Amino acid sequence: MSKTLEDYLKESLRKGSLQSYLHNISNYRKANSNADKYLYRDIMNYMELLRKEYRSKTVKIKLAAIKKYYDYLMENGKRKDNPARAIKLKDVKENPIQLQDLFTEKELQKFLEPRTERYPMLEKRNKIIMSLLVYQALRPGEMEQLKLSDVNLEKTTIQISATGLTNSRELPLEASQILLFYQYINQDRNGLKTFRNDENALLLGKLGTPFKATDLDHIINSYQKQSKKRLTTTTIRQSVITNLLAKNNDLRIVQYFAGHKSPDTTEKYRQSGLSALKTAIDKLHPLK
Repeated sequence: MSKTLEDYLKESLRKGSLQSYLHNISNYRKANSNADKYLYRDIMNYMELLRKEYRSKTVKIKLAAIKKYYDYLMENGKRKDNPARAIKLKDVKENPIQLQDLFTEKELQKFLEPRTERYPMLEKRNKIIMSLLVYQALRPGEMEQLKLSDVNLEKTTIQISATGLTNSRELPLEASQILLFYQYINQDRNGLKTFRNDENALLLGKLGTPFKATDLDHIINSYQKQSKKRLTTTTIRQSVITNLLAKNNDLRIVQYFAGHKSPDTTEKYRQSGLSALKTAIDKLHPLK
């Protein structure tokens, strides 16, 4: 039985993104009655029309929804290809990585040190959340989607579901995470479960409700006093990826680890390392 578009999108999108994607896809189909049969050039022509009406960032959001729509058609066997997959908007400027905000591996490890929690019942949960940021570089939306079934303690892996921005992937757990996950799943999480609980949600709040990406802001803010650098989930993720590339890990391996849809996205972290080196040389050069 074929999935509905909404059910398909729910598998990889947060609730906040779901309505946006549905809205953009609906508008696309209304404006293009033959969209299901469109080819690359047809979609590019539509992109040009959007450019005349919207800012480049808005066009990028609409393009992401269109790509997802053709993935859905492929999933249901209505198409054999995604004609929008190769489209990339060159004029959309990505937010540059702020080198001064990046953390070394030693600095990241400090966020995993034991500390007193306001709510003791959430101690192990918060440790798991910070470890997933520091070791697996997860995005908030990826963490929100985690299910009990995604954790395989026998294989010592965790399955990360795809989102609108990242691909799905299976990542290894660090040795220090294995006991932590075991204790949380078999003890602490049971104490958090209530009638409000989605039975399969891995991370729960103090009221038993499934963890939301927005809950991360409060947790991260509570760690900010430990660092003089700007601490966000983004700066942690950027630091982890940059540190991996600085160790000369293969670009494709790091791309898979980060869930980047394009190697170009991973490459910009390598360029950041080169930029940092150039800045240091310019600052210390004796002929300056």
